[in-house]
Amino acid sequence: MVRAGLQAHVAGRVIARVDVLHPRAIRRHALGPEDFTGRLAGARIEAARRRGKYLWLELSDKEALLAHLGMSGQMLVQPEGEPDEKHLRVRVRFTDGGPELRFVDQRTFGGFALSDLVDADGELLPSTIAHIGRDPMDPQFDPKQAVRALRSRRTEVKRALLDQTLVSGVGNIYADEALWRAKLHWSRLTEKLTNAQGTLLLESAADVMAEALKAGGTSFDALYVNVNGQSGYFERSLNVYGQADRPCPRCGTPIRREPFMNRSSYFCPRCQPRPRRK
Repeated sequence: MVRAGLQAHVAGRVIARVDVLHPRAIRRHALGPEDFTGRLAGARIEAARRRGKYLWLELSDKEALLAHLGMSGQMLVQPEGEPDEKHLRVRVRFTDGGPELRFVDQRTFGGFALSDLVDADGELLPSTIAHIGRDPMDPQFDPKQAVRALRSRRTEVKRALLDQTLVSGVGNIYADEALWRAKLHWSRLTEKLTNAQGTLLLESAADVMAEALKAGGTSFDALYVNVNGQSGYFERSLNVYGQADRPCPRCGTPIRREPFMNRSSYFCPRCQPRPRRK
């Protein structure tokens, strides 16, 4: 959702100046704020691109302004002169005098860095994320290869699904939703997956994310917004995530919550029975 909004509002525009208002916002740019702002001044934004959870603005000089939103980062398009947001970290102004791009981040876990573009997997990617796998919504995503990669890992299926080097873009929420649709328990071992189960799981992940995209994403609070500040509404369609003790939409069994990697996993104990371990 954010990538599409950026493509519509900033692609084709030339950067006039960049103001770094908090140093943590560019801590990943090792050469510091002067190098960061100096190299961006005069650069033309060719396109907004994404792979998995990583977002970047492709620049005219074969560089990329790589962004990660972290837990609370927002990319907002605002008219010049609009009052600054409380947690404004970076401001990008353009030569046309039109709306500016603002990076707002309450928890300062997100940020920017400049990166060279390199050829990886037949595509130009920022060098620092060239190892990230394609996601299920990518037109060139290879399901058979992804299933083989999942099955080759000696781990639980949800851990593998969250491994961005195998399959990117799937987070905790959409992993739980995909596992529910595929009727797989999160702790099933990857080597026990059949080809059919692996294929169904990845198809389910793609379907979940496509439906979420149509609904504007999943917004649980005011921090999760598009570039125009609008929230997404897919949380109203979640079948298991955050639904502990509510009836499963498929069979009526109460949804269960279990701890998982400092987070939670939600599942239906009847539709997604825990695998037996010998």
